[in-house]
Amino acid sequence: MKLYYSPGACSLSPHIVLREGGFDFRLERVDLQSAVTETGADYKTINPNGYVPALQLDDGQVLTEGPAIVQYLADQVPEKHLAPPAGTMERYRLMEWLNFISTELHKGFGALFNPKLPDETKAVIKSQLVSRIEHVNRLLSGKTYAMGETFMAVDAYLFTVLGWGKYVDLDLSRWPTLTAYLGRVAARPAVQAALAAEGLIPAST
Repeated sequence: MKLYYSPGACSLSPHIVLREGGFDFRLERVDLQSAVTETGADYKTINPNGYVPALQLDDGQVLTEGPAIVQYLADQVPEKHLAPPAGTMERYRLMEWLNFISTELHKGFGALFNPKLPDETKAVIKSQLVSRIEHVNRLLSGKTYAMGETFMAVDAYLFTVLGWGKYVDLDLSRWPTLTAYLGRVAARPAVQAALAAEGLIPAST
């Protein structure tokens, strides 16, 4: 398999899941401005939408959209417990989480990266994000990870998106439960390996 990614973008989520699942995979970096990959390929021939992630499977098929990719990966290695079994209520809870992150957090944070966005609009978006983050903080109370005591694919996505706070001037330190959660996820070896591979932290010696 090959994951098309951009450092620190939402593609970090499936990158983490690939490492947590012990998959054999390759990475190919995408310049999102030019839509050209590190090997010189036109990325829009791989994903016409032009954004990451995209996962090229061994049979040549390409799967896009992070929430779909992480569930696909989790289902390939059920013994890793990266997602509850399909059809169970817990699986729907995981999908509930993934949809919430995608629509209520990802889109808001993503908009704040737009340098042309007026300050008034940024203030409105940040206010909405604070409300959503407070909800997440409550959901995480008393839990090790989002779904309980087991790290799952949803944690890779939540960690990735909330990590954007430091780039858009949204300080998360006011929520100790949340910051403790992020610290636990960040300390996982697979997460450390993904961050280092993307150049987001120094590689361990």
